[in-house]
Amino acid sequence: MTAASPDGIVPDSKDWTWTLQRACPDCGFEAGTVPADDLAGLIVALTAPWAGVLAGDGAARRPDAATWSPLEYGCHVRDVCRLFDERTRLVLEEDDPTFANWDQDETAVAQGYGEQDPAVVAHEVDAAADAWSRTVADVPDDAWERPATRSNGSRFDLLGLVRYGLHDLAHHLQDVGAARR
Repeated sequence: MTAASPDGIVPDSKDWTWTLQRACPDCGFEAGTVPADDLAGLIVALTAPWAGVLAGDGAARRPDAATWSPLEYGCHVRDVCRLFDERTRLVLEEDDPTFANWDQDETAVAQGYGEQDPAVVAHEVDAAADAWSRTVADVPDDAWERPATRSNGSRFDLLGLVRYGLHDLAHHLQDVGAARR
């Protein structure tokens, strides 16, 4: 088991790439079956509930010391959208790029996720999702098989990369008890 970070959260060190091969038993999302034509719309649909989640009473309150608050999850979803937009663009611009490591737990501490304004974060989630969605909507049909590599050596094509990001969005709605639309 990995030790807790200074904020009490036990870092997630799992490799979630298996969610491209089968449904996630926790959230039920089947990332590997999403058609390319549905990706852009699902980015928006899977982030739409965050405005309501972040407007709720206690959005900044953790359910327990070792679990992120809805606000912290919202910040993470915003940053996932930003990161995957950047990575989508990188795959389109470079031949077989390798992505730098992104430590989500380190980012949460460094950016003070729990101290951010929920209303601002809700707006930022929408903006980041919209940007990534527009990037994905503009992917040419012949670019979905373009390859890339994560810092841990996991290989993706662009279709798999976007599907992988969608699972993250779906899964975190489950984490905060919000319904997927």
